[in-house]
Amino acid sequence: MEVRTTRFGTLEIAEDRVIQFPKGLLGFSQFKRYCLLEPNDDACFFWLQCVEEPGLAFVVTDPSLFVADYDAPIRKEQMDELGLRNVEDAQVFVIVNKVGAELTGNLQGPLVINTLTRNGEQLVLADKRWETRHKLMVVAQEQHRATA
Repeated sequence: MEVRTTRFGTLEIAEDRVIQFPKGLLGFSQFKRYCLLEPNDDACFFWLQCVEEPGLAFVVTDPSLFVADYDAPIRKEQMDELGLRNVEDAQVFVIVNKVGAELTGNLQGPLVINTLTRNGEQLVLADKRWETRHKLMVVAQEQHRATA
């Protein structure tokens, strides 16, 4: 299928790569279908591109790459909604934002995706250890040099 994007032009995406979020994402409940774009084979950041709206895309990452003790508990009813039999079949991502020189992740609102059925849901965690803007890393600032 063809997916129009404002960042990458028109892309050809296999239909079986589309991730369904039946409830949508927080603030974007009307958009249900997304695809995960990988910039390269060893990337740790990805684009979650909406296939219904070309201008809607989120940078996402696996939070365990940055926060070793991160845990997104999935309740029984959420597992049922996602069609998850085993928690090992779930992939967790968080939405990344750039705030000043920092990249932050929304650890209170992880995206959980059933890797077998490609159904997903954005959870809202009550655990106060995690923040919506949890610092993941500092981005190197570009240095400006004066020219004569």
